[in-house]
Amino acid sequence: MKRVGIIGGGQLAWMMGGASKKLGLELVVQTPSLNDPAVSTAEDVVLASVDDAISTELLAQKTDVITFENEFVDLDSLSLIQNQGVCFRPRLEALRPLLDKYDQRCYLQDLGLPVPRFFALEQLDNLSSQTAHLGFPLVLKSRRHGYDGQGTFIINDLASLEQKLNSHITTKDLSQHLFLIEEFVPFERELAIIAARSTEGEVVTYPVVETQQEQQVCRRVIAPADITPNQAAEIEAIAHTLLNNLEVVGVFGIELFLTPSGKVLVNEIAPRTHNSGHFSLDACETSQFEQHLRAVCGLPLGNPDLHCASAVMVNLLGYEISRSDYQTQRQKLAEIPQAFVHWYGKTESRPGRKLGHVTVLLDDKNQDSMINIAQTIESIWYLV
Repeated sequence: MKRVGIIGGGQLAWMMGGASKKLGLELVVQTPSLNDPAVSTAEDVVLASVDDAISTELLAQKTDVITFENEFVDLDSLSLIQNQGVCFRPRLEALRPLLDKYDQRCYLQDLGLPVPRFFALEQLDNLSSQTAHLGFPLVLKSRRHGYDGQGTFIINDLASLEQKLNSHITTKDLSQHLFLIEEFVPFERELAIIAARSTEGEVVTYPVVETQQEQQVCRRVIAPADITPNQAAEIEAIAHTLLNNLEVVGVFGIELFLTPSGKVLVNEIAPRTHNSGHFSLDACETSQFEQHLRAVCGLPLGNPDLHCASAVMVNLLGYEISRSDYQTQRQKLAEIPQAFVHWYGKTESRPGRKLGHVTVLLDDKNQDSMINIAQTIESIWYLV
């Protein structure tokens, strides 16, 4: 397989560009704008929204295999294409239990994996009795299409829940407004693991990392996470269980909570390459992006290990409405020892938008040093 179709043309597809050249592959992206990052690295482009299945048929004609940069797809329409012999990796059946967050929670629970308590909100009546077993605060989530904190709300009391629902729902029929409610987990830390599975069923995992969020958007990633060997082994086992049961081919990102008592809970699954694995571009023998292409093209998986003691990745998030390329700040960031700056080439900045990231490699695992470096990056970027 030499030509890989990617549904989605954002930074995740863009970061597959370097790996594709290394492996002698060509990328064709389906994306709605010629300004999207991956257009610059793709061999060809199908200009269409990611849920346009008719255009995906054209993508299939141009490629040997199709994979995904995001999960905002119409599986039913894609199934018709798959039935005509088009190869999707991961297979559509592996995505089906995951795209709706309530279905995902149910699937994880059925596998015996640890998750927060949850239920689907199916009516607006008797909210008090429905939420009584969870108490407040609790978490309200849109079941579809939420990412980077969008569609996720921490609710502190019943009145706030009613207000939030009333602001999002114009009818008492919730069939068009699907929500999930789950317990608020007072976690000690948030963790993540990137895992890949090959066409032969081999599973490899990257080091467990700590992710640090602000306003439910990832700001920093610390690799590896400062956790016990038993906790790391438990998280790796979760990854193996999930990918093998779904018969995944490709890379998945798994986000987790670590509670103060040391308990691990699965938060969410991303059926694709993931922000928590960006450090692998510079810190690992094989990046998550090369690994994903290796998997979907039937190539042997690469070594996921760190080639440094530790690494810090900091997202460069938009903090204003601007068309600046922030060249001065990027130059200062590049002057940090062992720093690698990745700029996604987006044409407009807006608050919270991921414009790029910086990874710094370290020769030790000193947590204070990692935090100091992250703060240095942010002081340069945000002009603190």
